[in-house]
Amino acid sequence: MIKSYQDYLIYLEADRIALKRDKTFKSLLFDDIWKFQRLMRKLEYQTNCNKSKFLRKLTSFRYTRLGNQLGFTIPINVFGPGLSIAHRGTIVVNGDAQVGANCRLHICVNIGTQAGKSSDVPQIGENCYIGPGVKIFGAIVLGNNMAIGANAVVNKSFPEGNCTIGGVPARKISDKTSEGLLIRAFPIEKNQD
Repeated sequence: MIKSYQDYLIYLEADRIALKRDKTFKSLLFDDIWKFQRLMRKLEYQTNCNKSKFLRKLTSFRYTRLGNQLGFTIPINVFGPGLSIAHRGTIVVNGDAQVGANCRLHICVNIGTQAGKSSDVPQIGENCYIGPGVKIFGAIVLGNNMAIGANAVVNKSFPEGNCTIGGVPARKISDKTSEGLLIRAFPIEKNQD
């Protein structure tokens, strides 16, 4: 969670590296996903560090408006550093879910509660690849280095991590991890620019 300006800068840099974005003017102005993630981190910083209420409301308005245009319903303070949203399209995430660093997220993903139990939300580890159409719900724990196949419905825990899961309902289908499916941008390597 972003608790200082330094944290804010670290999260931004990790997200930029994970998205493979350069530091060009074109990327800053015309890349909507990168703009959305920058607004998300800015709103997290302004909210968590009790910055100006007016600036928070302005950033929140811009963040929500751009999220609606892109099809994203992603609350703040859910994702760790190194988030990479692959495409625009429907993505819905519950505000109480927790996702670790270096997550690659695809279109039509839903991370939510179990029906009728608003406090039962997923806890997802670090270095997780979440494929297109994945549904993750309930009080489950997914370990580190997981790859979740397209259209999987995950309703039970895989706390050991280090595997690939898929299917309806999801089950372990391989010992292959998320290696090669995402960029591990956090912790940030010193030689990155």
